[in-house]
Amino acid sequence: MAETIQLEIVTPERLVVKDTVEDVYIPGATGYLGILPGHAPLISELAVGEITYHVSGQEKKLAVAWGFAEVLPDKVTILAETAERADEIDVARAQAAKLRAEDELKKAGPEGNADAQAALQRATTRLDVAGQKTATH
Repeated sequence: MAETIQLEIVTPERLVVKDTVEDVYIPGATGYLGILPGHAPLISELAVGEITYHVSGQEKKLAVAWGFAEVLPDKVTILAETAERADEIDVARAQAAKLRAEDELKKAGPEGNADAQAALQRATTRLDVAGQKTATH
């Protein structure tokens, strides 16, 4: 069995990652999926979350929001609405988005606000990938 797998992560704007990796962890719509070389083929919807993968033993992370992943035994292709490496994340903007989403959720009360919840999850993920603390105020 092969020890590596090809990984491609694409957004509508660009090719974000094209690399040979040892494993990939992706945020599926029903939970995280761990993908190793030789994995059974599948297609999964993506949620908001972190994509983590290893290249030569080094861990790399991206913040991703929505899309699809196609898994084949020798290749993982991710088509994401957005995908950002840690060094691409505007931390101040993510922190501001997190505060706005928290305010909207406070205003929503028991009825909730799905858009604000999604915005909060995305902002928190971006801050986590950027290596920032995400404690709630």
